[in-house]
Amino acid sequence: MTLRVVGAGLGRTGTLSLKVALERLLGAPCYHMSEVFAHPEHVGAWRDAARGRPPDWSALFAGYRAAVDWPAAAFWPELSAAFPDAIVVLSVRDPDAWWRSANGTIFPSIDRAPSDEWRAMVHDLMASRFTDRLDDREACLAAFERHNAEVRRRVPPERLLEWRATDGWAPLCRALGVAEPAEPFPRVNTSEDFHARFAEHVQRGD
Repeated sequence: MTLRVVGAGLGRTGTLSLKVALERLLGAPCYHMSEVFAHPEHVGAWRDAARGRPPDWSALFAGYRAAVDWPAAAFWPELSAAFPDAIVVLSVRDPDAWWRSANGTIFPSIDRAPSDEWRAMVHDLMASRFTDRLDDREACLAAFERHNAEVRRRVPPERLLEWRATDGWAPLCRALGVAEPAEPFPRVNTSEDFHARFAEHVQRGD
């Protein structure tokens, strides 16, 4: 099994909805930050990657057909090279809305993560691939825009799908060459959902 989709969009751009949708379309698991909680043995591999020591990507993603969200999205250049037949999906969102969402969910949660190793992984990842100034709105917005611009610049147009959660099934199905499901597009992971799920991870010590 190999990845058919490399998700280059950053967290809080509809990536959990995208994960659920891709699992429906591809009939196989999609990697997402939630998988890192489920597989704490992956934390060290991601921290090594953030420090310039990438893992065997095929081994890390064994059993998956897609990868979206952080941490995978931060390594979209390496993943798109490792899986040259995959399409690259850049999930996007209005920058100000993205900042409000990320600043209200992901960023303040990092230091409440369930383990020192997990916190170190995220700090290394953000510092090396995004920005280490997560409390600075302008720095984060600049990093967000820079990331998206780099994806648009480097990925060939025929391989790139820029997608918003409001686009639903149709663009994904066209890009993958699959039929559009009859059911409504999944819309999950509101800010309230994020906090409830994160609290469960912390309580369990994932």
